[in-house]
Amino acid sequence: MKLSNSMDISIIIPVLNESEHISTLLDHLAENGSSGNIKEIIVVDGGSTDNTIAMAQAKGAIVISSEKGRAKQMNSGAKVATGSLLYFLHADTFPPKNFDLFILNAYSNKISSGCFRMKFNTSKKFLQFFAWFSRINHKLCRGGDQSLFILKDLFQKLGGFNENYIIYEDTEFIGRLYKISNFKVLPHNVITSARKYEEHGSIRLQYHFGIIHLKNLLGFGPDQLYKYYKKKIVS
Repeated sequence: MKLSNSMDISIIIPVLNESEHISTLLDHLAENGSSGNIKEIIVVDGGSTDNTIAMAQAKGAIVISSEKGRAKQMNSGAKVATGSLLYFLHADTFPPKNFDLFILNAYSNKISSGCFRMKFNTSKKFLQFFAWFSRINHKLCRGGDQSLFILKDLFQKLGGFNENYIIYEDTEFIGRLYKISNFKVLPHNVITSARKYEEHGSIRLQYHFGIIHLKNLLGFGPDQLYKYYKKKIVS
């Protein structure tokens, strides 16, 4: 179904060795969106050494290469995007059915940026509890796993993602977005993978993410946030 307006959507997916998810996600987007509304799907590769690129190309996505780093990759995708609306999506996050119509309806109601609520693909009560907060329209409840739609003109006005941030780039950008935009949390859920929580431990990882949020509020810079992340989570 094509909405009767001139707006269309460029979906931008940053990837690095995502052969486990990329084909499934691209099939999901085709089945749950409308080709008339989605102008292109841009997969931005940060140096994959698996079959991610070939798999994405086989599904009809535009694949471009970028320096590694989600902020750099998403900015690279935005530069080549030709749609009026940008939709940033992680490779392990699956939007709701008719997600494109929800985004375009939000735009028709003068919403220039927003995201969806989020659920994890797990029955663990602890993660369900934290996912519940994604419905609250406050910048502290935002994160990249909820996906992000934004008018391309607004994205450019803000200067895109801050490439100094190796982590936390979504939250930093959305914090700026809240200051100048009528950000909206749409009442539909994306389903995102709990793989990182399963790998590192749900309580442990959520604790460290909370500390990173706190450090940011206290004025710690991107290098200090990444140093903490690398020490406490990656190692």
